[in-house]
Amino acid sequence: MMIAAGEPVRTISAKKKTVFFKEERNMRRCGVLMPVSSLWSPYGIGAFSKEAYEFVDFLEKAGQCLWQILPLGPTGYGDSPYQSFSTFAGNPYYIDLKALIEKGWIGEEECGGCDFGDCRDFIDYDKIYKQRFRLLQKAYENSGISEDEEFIRFCEKNAYWLEDYALYMAVKKSFGGVGWLSWEENIKLRKEEALRYYREHYKKEIGFYRFEQYLFQSQWFALKNYANGKGIRIIGDIPIYVALDSADVWAGRELFQLEKDGTPKAVAGCPPDFFSVTGQLWGNPLYDWAYHKETEYDWWMQRIGYCYELYDIVRIDHFRGFDEYYSIPYGNVTAEGGHWEKGPGISVFETMKKKLGNREVIAEDLGFLTDTVKKLVERSGFPGMKILQFAFDSREAGNYMPYYYPSNCVVYTGTHDNDTIMGWYEALDKKDKAAARKYLNIRSRKDVHLVFIREALKSVADTTVIPIQDYLALGSEARINTPSTLGNNWKWRVRKEMLTDKLAKQMHDLGELYGRTDH
Repeated sequence: MMIAAGEPVRTISAKKKTVFFKEERNMRRCGVLMPVSSLWSPYGIGAFSKEAYEFVDFLEKAGQCLWQILPLGPTGYGDSPYQSFSTFAGNPYYIDLKALIEKGWIGEEECGGCDFGDCRDFIDYDKIYKQRFRLLQKAYENSGISEDEEFIRFCEKNAYWLEDYALYMAVKKSFGGVGWLSWEENIKLRKEEALRYYREHYKKEIGFYRFEQYLFQSQWFALKNYANGKGIRIIGDIPIYVALDSADVWAGRELFQLEKDGTPKAVAGCPPDFFSVTGQLWGNPLYDWAYHKETEYDWWMQRIGYCYELYDIVRIDHFRGFDEYYSIPYGNVTAEGGHWEKGPGISVFETMKKKLGNREVIAEDLGFLTDTVKKLVERSGFPGMKILQFAFDSREAGNYMPYYYPSNCVVYTGTHDNDTIMGWYEALDKKDKAAARKYLNIRSRKDVHLVFIREALKSVADTTVIPIQDYLALGSEARINTPSTLGNNWKWRVRKEMLTDKLAKQMHDLGELYGRTDH
């Protein structure tokens, strides 16, 4: 596995505890949050196409040095990038179809004749699902890829996850797309005879899923290299949990808290709070942390190590789960009735430093934090996240007011789980809105987004990341995700004409004004 070089870290030991500190970079920086799926393109969803390269050019012109994206894994029901069929595989929706046309594997008229949806602003996942796999299948049949030396090397290098994933997807398709818990007993439990049977009878389908992943990886690495060459680093997102309906759980049941038949003993989520009276029932299987510790976190090190091939900086979602995790009995219909269990703590990150070297991490430490979670973030040395919206939402606990910020943090106006600044401000209750207006000296509604962006950029935080929707002053129609809901998430797309030279200059000038750009 290729491992990119990380930034220097010094280790200080005191009272038998290890504390990690990043060396001073003497560098303030800024970037943009936007999912790959939200890029414009002629084929219904953002992809690793020329439009992505144009977006990188826009970021360079705008003086940004960071592009934060969401997880890149293949999505299933609900279209959430946080519920993927594999923690290693990539989403085939992002494969650039024009590159396949140029190779002669599919025809331009075939692509142009497909119905990918008729709305430029939102993704129609149902139509994309029905059309894109048919095109990719034809490209595979026309590619003759099995004899290609580069493809063969890719398969060999990635065999540790690719073989299980390709087999999983082929078997899943043979059972009509249902999750592995509903498969026939022999293949569900990975009996050797059943594995041999499916590998032989679905050889062609398995080859197709390898082909998809080869295209995904080669195209993504080309785009990432282009961005890095422009001085732009990629912030990627690693969900703490994996989906129950995934190759990871089917092929690695020993990693999770499962019964003998594969059903989870308990699942992940969040307890009831101000935002959800029944809590959040995510449904992900929980880890068997005792097993992971015995194996020196080998699976985690593979997973994180691969992330540093894909990204330059990794944001670890739900960082709290390493200190304590919320365990909900399997079969519960809400998150009520769960309880907290102790997680692995700092040992994961001590092992990470030992095995993978010094890495740049962002810890997603949002929500209610106990003293032990705060200590874990502090000991890791990783910057946590500060959300400006939370500073003026009386329902939120925590020190989110800008005058509390340390330099070692990442400031956002909002994240993919928040409304846009304009949408949020419109819905803010009267008392909270008055407090925000007084603190930020807001004089005009039309300038609200700029006031918040300026507050983030001028803070003492080393790093600031702003959702592109906030620079564009868009409302709730541009929200990416509303947690605990289904049907209208992960769909928003930007229009090319929105990303003007005037906007790029404004972003560059703001970054320069607050010492965050040297472009």
